[in-house]
Amino acid sequence: MWYLKLRSHMVRKTGVLLAFVVVIVVIIVAFVVLREVTRANQSTPQTLAITIDVQKVVDGVDQPTFVVNAGDGSGRLFIVEKTGRIQIFNNGQLAASPFLDITSLVDSSANERGLLSVAFHPDYKTNGLFYVYYTGENGDVTIARYKVSSSPDVADPQSARILLTVPHPRGNHNGGQLAFGPDGYLYAGLGDGGGGGDPDHNGQNPKTLLGKLLRLDVNSGDPYGIPADNPFATNKQGAPEVWAYGLRNPWRFSFDSATGDLYIADVGQNLYEEVDVQPAKSPGGLNYGWNIMEATHCYSPSDGCNKNGLVLPVTEYTHGDDGCSISGGLLRRLLLRQNLGDAGKWLQ
Repeated sequence: MWYLKLRSHMVRKTGVLLAFVVVIVVIIVAFVVLREVTRANQSTPQTLAITIDVQKVVDGVDQPTFVVNAGDGSGRLFIVEKTGRIQIFNNGQLAASPFLDITSLVDSSANERGLLSVAFHPDYKTNGLFYVYYTGENGDVTIARYKVSSSPDVADPQSARILLTVPHPRGNHNGGQLAFGPDGYLYAGLGDGGGGGDPDHNGQNPKTLLGKLLRLDVNSGDPYGIPADNPFATNKQGAPEVWAYGLRNPWRFSFDSATGDLYIADVGQNLYEEVDVQPAKSPGGLNYGWNIMEATHCYSPSDGCNKNGLVLPVTEYTHGDDGCSISGGLLRRLLLRQNLGDAGKWLQ
């Protein structure tokens, strides 16, 4: 599933979490219906009407940016707050104390800065390791590893290990997603460095880490290793951490648990929002076009741009009547109850 984020404020200070949680789980299915129908029938796409219901789950959280479970079978939800805390929601209520509080390390001064996500190691149940993405001193993008303490509901703040720090010159386009892929590697989405139109030309420069999707091996190396099949691992044509480039602000992305395909919601500039897809069997190194393109449209130059070698989005929408900034949440398959002919019975 996908959800929308208002451009004017990344998050709003609120005591209600579930305008955040439920919307993650329910919005923007139309593009997948279109894709599935078109694949099956190669005929006119059909429109599927959906009903959206939002319910409040919990009060008392401050500017939530991300929600995830640890995959440890505990049933707990970990709620990331922009200002630098991770709260635990379990058995219908918040824990008395935060799981982690790093507010002293987090720069949340700008709308798009703060503690932006957490990813739990696939073996968290046995090794207790998890990873956070935040903007630190001077707004630098920071990825750090922590470990749970002897209490399962409290992390050990002294266990912090900085894996990566990337200077980020402006307050916007910080990216923010961390997620482990089906291959066991840690993926991180970094924005292009901010400003309008990518003034530092990071998107099309594979040698920088901004405007990229990174792929790290956190099970080897110090503080991390480079997967041997990363596209620039050895050829020096790009930074070895880079898995994909040509991105503007991949604030959220999601892996399809059934296929391993990667869906990236890349926030647009002035007119268009896009969803990019990377097939599970991709060798990496794909260029999604920014800032040559904004979605499927020439951006720089505004006409007659060279699209050779660029991977265009699977869908886009305009700002006018269709919505504001796009963000990716979870990808989930739902049984279609409507009759879509030969289009198949599953919707992502």
